[in-house]
Amino acid sequence: MFLLYMRDELEKKEELPVVARLVVEIRSDGRHTIARGAAEDASGERVQVEAEGSTPLQLAFSLMKALAEIPALARSFTRGLLPGRRK
Repeated sequence: MFLLYMRDELEKKEELPVVARLVVEIRSDGRHTIARGAAEDASGERVQVEAEGSTPLQLAFSLMKALAEIPALARSFTRGLLPGRRK
């Protein structure tokens, strides 16, 4: 039965270029959570990333704020927030 689903060759998808790498370790004692790690943009610039919060939502916002400090990602965030160009 499995062969019936796999008889067609799988479609190959083109890989997008790497613009940043992020490695984060998350530690929690049940009341407080800390995320620490490092980020590297495509130019090779490395930045320490650290975030903390008492709820998952607080941790997510703190992590987003920390990621906005990475040069390549900060440019992407800024472009996403700016209105589109008029033609």
